[in-house]
Amino acid sequence: MTTRGTDHGGVPGHDHGYLLDNRRAEAGTRFAAFAELFDPVTFRHVDALGVGAGMRCWEVGAGGASVPLGLAARVGPGGAVVATDIDVSWAREAAGDVVEVLRHDVAADPAPPGGFDLVHARLVLVHVTDRAEALRRMVGALRPGGRLLLEDADPGLQPLLCPDESGPEQRLANRLRSGFRALMAERGADLAYGRTLPRLLREAGLEEVGADAYFPITSPACAVLEAATVRHIRDRLVAAGLATDEEVDRHLANVAAGTLDLATAPMVSAWGRRPLSAAGSTPGPVR
Repeated sequence: MTTRGTDHGGVPGHDHGYLLDNRRAEAGTRFAAFAELFDPVTFRHVDALGVGAGMRCWEVGAGGASVPLGLAARVGPGGAVVATDIDVSWAREAAGDVVEVLRHDVAADPAPPGGFDLVHARLVLVHVTDRAEALRRMVGALRPGGRLLLEDADPGLQPLLCPDESGPEQRLANRLRSGFRALMAERGADLAYGRTLPRLLREAGLEEVGADAYFPITSPACAVLEAATVRHIRDRLVAAGLATDEEVDRHLANVAAGTLDLATAPMVSAWGRRPLSAAGSTPGPVR
């Protein structure tokens, strides 16, 4: 299918709360690193939830193409995947017979029609200012018996880029990571959101709620992700007085040297099922 859009005017990076603008070249590098780090976790859960042939899936905040394509491989030609994002620059390549790519703001636009057997969002809601409304819309888009899989970061659980803070290079890395998270919080990110997902899914009326968490340490993709992120936000770090240009350059050199054991924030994966019965199928309040 061709890529379509709903022009709602909500473009990341224009003071809409999202620090990491998809239009920058570094975004593609970040999406590739996320795919390497987290796709195995995501698809372990997708497969455990029984996603298979003929199902309809909504991938919210798709970012890159890897998750929509992985879902398409599972649902096959008799199924459908709707991949949405506020900026679809990096997801367009997934569009095809099974995958439809739409420009869409999950907190403002109506859910795509038709109902879904799976709704999935990864590292999305932590950045959405009206995340409660976004969650309501995702729950409401589930068919009876449909599954919601939310995966979001919780930097508050493990805030360090270098958990083994053994020297000045590690201390600099952790200070720059703290600055990055301060910028995120200023734009409405909830740095303790991941841990709340199981409770929020229960409060939304979902059943069979479960969760786990994962964070890598010392993966080469962690270094790729860190370098792309710092290059993406270096001007804002410097402008806010959180780092100097010399410190940013020194940190990037340390990352490139490969001597830092770099980690990510824990990604909490939580899932639940919309009840089959009509009496239990109305989503409850999400706070």
